[in-house]
Amino acid sequence: MTALPENWEGSKKILVIMAHPDDPEFFCGATLARWSSAGHSIAYYLLTRGDKGSQDHAVSPQDLAAKRVVEQEAAAAELGIHSVQFLSYPDGYLVADLALRRDIVRIIRKERPEIVVSSDPMNIYSDNGVNHPDHRTAGQAVLDAIFPASGNYFFFPELLVEGLTPHSVKELWFSIPSAATVNVTVDVTEHWEQKIKALRQHKSQIGDPDKLEERMRQRKTAGSTAEAPHYEERFHRIVFG
Repeated sequence: MTALPENWEGSKKILVIMAHPDDPEFFCGATLARWSSAGHSIAYYLLTRGDKGSQDHAVSPQDLAAKRVVEQEAAAAELGIHSVQFLSYPDGYLVADLALRRDIVRIIRKERPEIVVSSDPMNIYSDNGVNHPDHRTAGQAVLDAIFPASGNYFFFPELLVEGLTPHSVKELWFSIPSAATVNVTVDVTEHWEQKIKALRQHKSQIGDPDKLEERMRQRKTAGSTAEAPHYEERFHRIVFG
């Protein structure tokens, strides 16, 4: 296995907080598979259940959300993720307000991870045009929860009543970063197949799975070939002192 660029010692507890079912797999699924296979413990918290992720008017938002929960659990299992939780905020309506920040601080103090992974709030534009506002909101709320709130006794004292004492995160990894903020590139070639298998579980979102697989295989780095493909995932990594 390619040496990890993280320089972590021992097993780490990693918390993934993103907006929708399928976000972890699309944004950084191969990296999560790599970390899982290296013995790190990974838990997901999805802020919504993805109840607006369809143009099919015949399906109800409630039924779609229920289906996406099942799909997400199956996808996470492909990557070796041990826990998947949902906060059930309405899809598409996320706002980085104090209520969401408090909920994320609650999660961080409960789970007490060393590493948190979310989506870059600075990435407004994506390959498909415009990055979903929920993705940006999730990243902003996570950032605001980590600093300065989660490690400070004076933020959200009501959480102390719940027995949730302050906890300081050591690192924050933003997936799908804007080009200007990329500072870590992870070689995920050995885990690209796991990413594809996980993505195929999101049947309500991917359309033709064979076409999806073809698109994903085309994402090899410049200079690699069909016979010897090379794949990477990029991040903006923040290490707190």
